[in-house]
Amino acid sequence: MVKKVSEFNHHSVIYLLTCINSLSLFHSLDFRNVLHWKHPHKAVKNLTYSVQHKIYGDKEWTNSEHCQGIRLLECDLSQATSDPREWYYARVRSLSSEGFSSWVLSHRFYPQWETNFSPPQIKVTVTGRIISVQIRPPRTPLQGQRGSRIRVTKLQKLTFRIYLIHNDEVYETDSCSKELVIEGLRPKTTYCLQAVSVTPRSGRKSLRSLSTCISTH
Repeated sequence: MVKKVSEFNHHSVIYLLTCINSLSLFHSLDFRNVLHWKHPHKAVKNLTYSVQHKIYGDKEWTNSEHCQGIRLLECDLSQATSDPREWYYARVRSLSSEGFSSWVLSHRFYPQWETNFSPPQIKVTVTGRIISVQIRPPRTPLQGQRGSRIRVTKLQKLTFRIYLIHNDEVYETDSCSKELVIEGLRPKTTYCLQAVSVTPRSGRKSLRSLSTCISTH
């Protein structure tokens, strides 16, 4: 099946509005959950910021590690929000010579619904007129028991769409496996391939990967 494809990747965001006109949001990509905020309009210089987080339903807030008294306008909460099936809150406040601002509370954040995904990496080999595509899912910032980063497919079901491009035509095929075999291609022809991660339930798609080109024999 041939389709013309135009795609956009929209980062998931959670907006917060403070009494000091500061705007904050969550960016979530491959379960890397980062809280961002803006310097308050007309605020004094040399502000520092502190962040806290909690699971929805908990009474106590936890100081977010590495995000106390910082000057950056972001805080990586990936470790603190590592269970994709939990609901989370975060809050941030500023400190100046005049004291603390009020806390700014986020909306509830649910990583499994709100994270977006990178395209998978692909490794392409050719045998005669057959192209084999090895698919490597993107990885989260979370580490497994052996110290390697966990693949996103351990936390979220994904399918991968491979685009085989030749003469401005695009062939789409879905694959849940780690390898895809494409047969019946023309001899001595160069094909370029791109890959996309797809969330089956919502249909959300990543950006396309960079093209990988190979020639049949």
